[in-house]
Amino acid sequence: MEQCLSQFLYSLGIGAHIYVLDPNAGSKVTFLAPLWGALSRVNEMSNENRAKLSDIAFSDTVKAIQERKGSRQIYAQSEENGDWSSVLDDNLKAFIARQRSVFFGSANGDGQPYIQHRGGPPGFLQVLGDTTIAFADYRGNKQYITQANLQDNPKAFLFLIDYEMRRRLKIWGNARVVEDDPGLSGKLMPEGYRALPEQVILFDVTLWNLNCPQHIPQRFEAADVQRALQARDARIAELEATVAALRAGN
Repeated sequence: MEQCLSQFLYSLGIGAHIYVLDPNAGSKVTFLAPLWGALSRVNEMSNENRAKLSDIAFSDTVKAIQERKGSRQIYAQSEENGDWSSVLDDNLKAFIARQRSVFFGSANGDGQPYIQHRGGPPGFLQVLGDTTIAFADYRGNKQYITQANLQDNPKAFLFLIDYEMRRRLKIWGNARVVEDDPGLSGKLMPEGYRALPEQVILFDVTLWNLNCPQHIPQRFEAADVQRALQARDARIAELEATVAALRAGN
């Protein structure tokens, strides 16, 4: 429940976070990022603008199904509350910068969908300004399906999932491929990463939404697990050495 509430508040731009103060006692406190700024942003948006944003996700057909299945009132209220935004705040920017992979959705001129995975070290996804996400597109199998789709239909979708924190971020937008710009490719290329940038993809955000973490399995990066195990093993070795020294002293 706390995680779902946190995600809901975060989607409002309030940014709820739960901090553990004493892991042994399990005590915790909830800190809400500046509320007034978030509320002022909501108030600045007219009902018409809010409706336009949410309509990107909620077509008339979607709304009709929501109405039939009993969820329309909830989402209509979320639209009125300004839960939908196209601006990436500092919390979202930090979330995006931590990701190691992204699923990129596109469709061709006939509407045929396609999903492509893109990955790299944290920071390979970069936010330029408040509404643009960019990344270097590495040379791969040279199918170029995504590039062709974007040429026919610029509408695209990014799906980011953080298994460790059990968060997922959906981003609607328009994307384009930038070729023959080594300066931009160099700026976006992660330092020391062994890949060859072929071009750049710029993604202009039109809408984003955070989901409740239900049904997301918690997983951890192998490198993070290895570091934790190494720290544990080092501590065990230190304690064993201490015990051996105490025994020798007796």
